[in-house]
Amino acid sequence: MTYGFYFDSTKCTGCKTCQVACKETHGLGVNNLWRRVYNYQGGTWEKNDAGSYVPSGVFGYFVSIACNHCEMPACMANCATGAISKDDETGIVTIDQEACIGCKTCIPACPYGAPTFVEETGLVTKCNMCVDEIALGRKPVCVAACPMRALDWGDIDELREKYGEGNVEIEPLPENTTNPSIIINPHPAAQATGSGTGSVVSLAEELDLAE
Repeated sequence: MTYGFYFDSTKCTGCKTCQVACKETHGLGVNNLWRRVYNYQGGTWEKNDAGSYVPSGVFGYFVSIACNHCEMPACMANCATGAISKDDETGIVTIDQEACIGCKTCIPACPYGAPTFVEETGLVTKCNMCVDEIALGRKPVCVAACPMRALDWGDIDELREKYGEGNVEIEPLPENTTNPSIIINPHPAAQATGSGTGSVVSLAEELDLAE
């Protein structure tokens, strides 16, 4: 059995309840998010013949993403100490905090930006799919908290039978190079990875993404 997530972008309103529930449950500090809700927008406003500004090609949608516990985790392949491992039974990818040395090599390796450096500890953490909740027979807190039921979780094969294959290559997500354990039902306005004309807005208010 390999666990995974399902996300329905057509249902997501960008309320960020999943993001907040994750942050509160795991006691994440400033500049640390295990789950992010991206607000992807594009288009312009143009003046018409009457002198009024009207939207031209305006669109927007939300993408909720965490660690995707990939089939081929780039973070694990680039971990200098072997602190990152993938469970053979569940497919959950975790970081052993005692083995982590905070070298950060996993951070740029992950195409989804899942690993996050904690200044206070000097170590790297990321979504662990709420293994403690799963052990109690419950779903990850992000899934349980979503008021729109835009998130689901379970055996990835069962999720695919229920929801179909979906499409993970939508903006602002990267090309699929790691076989992520997530199914995404794209918003009708979703643009293909690499061909998008929009940009992520608002997230910098919660997380410093400056390079």
